[in-house]
Amino acid sequence: MASLCNLTSSSLLSQSLFSPSSLSVTRTPPSPFSISSSKSSSPKSVEHGDDGDCELKITSPNKRLSEQSSWEAKDALGRDYLFRLGQEADNMNIAVGARAGVIDDLFAGNFLGKDSDIVFDYRQKVTKSFEYLQGDYYIAPLFMDKVVCHIVKNFIAHLLNVKVPLILGIWGGKGQGKSFQTELIFQAMAVEPIIMSAGELESERAGEPGKLIRERYRTASQVIQNQGKLSCLMINDIDAGLGRFGNTQMTVNNQIVVGTLMNLSDNPTRVSIGQDWRESDITKRVPIIVTGNDFSTIYAPLIRDGRMEKFYWQPNHEDIVNIVHRMYGKDGISKEEVVSVVNTFPSQALDFYGALRSRTYDRSILKWIDDIGGIENLGARLLKGRKDEEFPVFTPPQQTVEALLESGHSLLKEQQLIMENKLSKEYMKNMDD
Repeated sequence: MASLCNLTSSSLLSQSLFSPSSLSVTRTPPSPFSISSSKSSSPKSVEHGDDGDCELKITSPNKRLSEQSSWEAKDALGRDYLFRLGQEADNMNIAVGARAGVIDDLFAGNFLGKDSDIVFDYRQKVTKSFEYLQGDYYIAPLFMDKVVCHIVKNFIAHLLNVKVPLILGIWGGKGQGKSFQTELIFQAMAVEPIIMSAGELESERAGEPGKLIRERYRTASQVIQNQGKLSCLMINDIDAGLGRFGNTQMTVNNQIVVGTLMNLSDNPTRVSIGQDWRESDITKRVPIIVTGNDFSTIYAPLIRDGRMEKFYWQPNHEDIVNIVHRMYGKDGISKEEVVSVVNTFPSQALDFYGALRSRTYDRSILKWIDDIGGIENLGARLLKGRKDEEFPVFTPPQQTVEALLESGHSLLKEQQLIMENKLSKEYMKNMDD
């Protein structure tokens, strides 16, 4: 019987090495006699009864990764780190560890060619690059100084003993190149910004635009921290989304967006997107740049000094000449000729001179249409294309001052017709002047 007990004990002990739970075999009440394992890390005991029966008890104590591991540290309610992390995260399991074979591919997705993991959201390109900005462009020195200084001040705000506004508001007349000049500066500084438009400041779901701003802000912070690149959040035409014009309605989303931007300005390193607060959840400070035409239509506490630094951009004659000269650089137009064109159309925005150059291409494009078969076959040629034939080479027109002036007068006439013939009065008789 003793040999049978030893054999059974040895067999059960060997099986227990592959079992994660405790194993207990009981035949008779235990006796004082016991045999213990020599390894204290996994105590096992075999107890024998008076009639030779035996009892095997194997216990596996809770092992810890380390005495200093915070992963297994318990809080006052007995919850460990992983429990709190899952409770605080505002996501579903498919967003933080969808492995093929564990979660259905219908939900996990396999378009990446690999298992989805916790950085899935950040692998998507959310920042904007400027590869399309090819060529030599002119950046106004005053504009560059303002934007560069704002970005640098926010990145070294912890070193300065002053209050640094988080938001830079660039405002001015229409078509003066506020957004384009800013993008040129981003390209020169190797900044990868996250750019939003006024159209994203409204939604059919209450609170969605405010949450979107906070998510974009945190994503820009992740770009700074994880990729080691400069980044910022830019909102174009903010007054179109938040401004009050006449009797336009104030929505809940407008209020939440204003409140979100005000809160970011006051607490730039503590940004919630809906999860519970964590003391270690510190966000990198991200400068914000907004553009608009009239900031007087925006809620005044948002644009107050300390939260937003205002910069009125109105390019002077020298800036316009330099920018337009670079714009016409490939056309062989001299600077003196550019000055004559600018002087011919005073008080025009920068976009006027870009449209002026574009209008000179009209005749060349019409000739090119005739070369590819005329308007009858235009759709098939443009959309489908023939593999056995190539498009005729498009030859840009030779730019001359006379052609530019002719296009400019045509554009000016269209502007005047819109202002003089207000057809809305014909259709809405009760509209005030």
